[in-house]
Amino acid sequence: MHVLRTPDERFANLPGFPFAPHYVDIPDGEGGTLRLHHLDEGPRDARVVLLMHGNPSWSYLYRKMIPPIVAAGYRCVAPDLVGLGRSDKPSRLEDYTVARHVEWMRAALFDRLDLRDVNLVCQDWGGVIGLRLVAEHPGRFASVVAANTGVPTGQTPVSEDLRKWPEMARQMKVFPVGQMVSMGCTGGLTEAEIAAYDAPFPDESYKAAAKSFPALIPITPDNPAVPDMLRAWESLDRFDKPLLCAFSDMDPFNKGGNKALEKRVPGAQGQAHTTITGGGHFLQEDRGTELADVVIAFLGRVHGGRTASRA
Repeated sequence: MHVLRTPDERFANLPGFPFAPHYVDIPDGEGGTLRLHHLDEGPRDARVVLLMHGNPSWSYLYRKMIPPIVAAGYRCVAPDLVGLGRSDKPSRLEDYTVARHVEWMRAALFDRLDLRDVNLVCQDWGGVIGLRLVAEHPGRFASVVAANTGVPTGQTPVSEDLRKWPEMARQMKVFPVGQMVSMGCTGGLTEAEIAAYDAPFPDESYKAAAKSFPALIPITPDNPAVPDMLRAWESLDRFDKPLLCAFSDMDPFNKGGNKALEKRVPGAQGQAHTTITGGGHFLQEDRGTELADVVIAFLGRVHGGRTASRA
């Protein structure tokens, strides 16, 4: 596996991002190792809030949410998916599968960081991968907040545009990551913020993960990830720990995706599910403070107001 690593200087002086980087090494699945980046803010003995991003963003997406959640007494851990952010980047499209993303993140979060009683906050692919981890390792989790995400099984018809998108993404000579994130926000981003989302990618050779994700999403029954997704639902159908949906009202990609989670997951029953108004697909950008408030209030109910430690 040929792996690229973004130079550290690409991440200097990013706006609104004062957080120190942390790294763990994990198996790449082919006999080598990958360096996975994560943020780790707040007291080490506090309850863990795991913040998982999607494509083509990275942990920069959570910069508005981390300070208030830490101020509420929690430890925030925000990893970068392999191929994105400050994590290592296998260079071939074929290096990436859903199963590998799940295993890479499992190895980092559980084998290396040994996170327990995790309170997951997930969006986009952070939810596809994160909810797979919940399904496969329910004992590691205390609660879930799902935002603009889901566990697709390829059983629901999709538009022709969505069917064409994977091949279009693979063939694009220039994959404009920062502009794509900006287009997924209701208010757009500043030029400096767009540059921050472009920072992980010195050139197109670093973008294999970003280009591969559209083809990995199970939008048809023959997608190789479908059997694992169906097994995940079998587990989620029994998951009785608290699960809250906090989807935004202006996300064109995941509209209505909350319904399956709210209906099927036992832990979602009776929860105060909410709609974040004025938020696009990347609601952490559009309504990050509001989403953080929702998370803090939810965790206060889950843990009875005890936030300082896991004891």
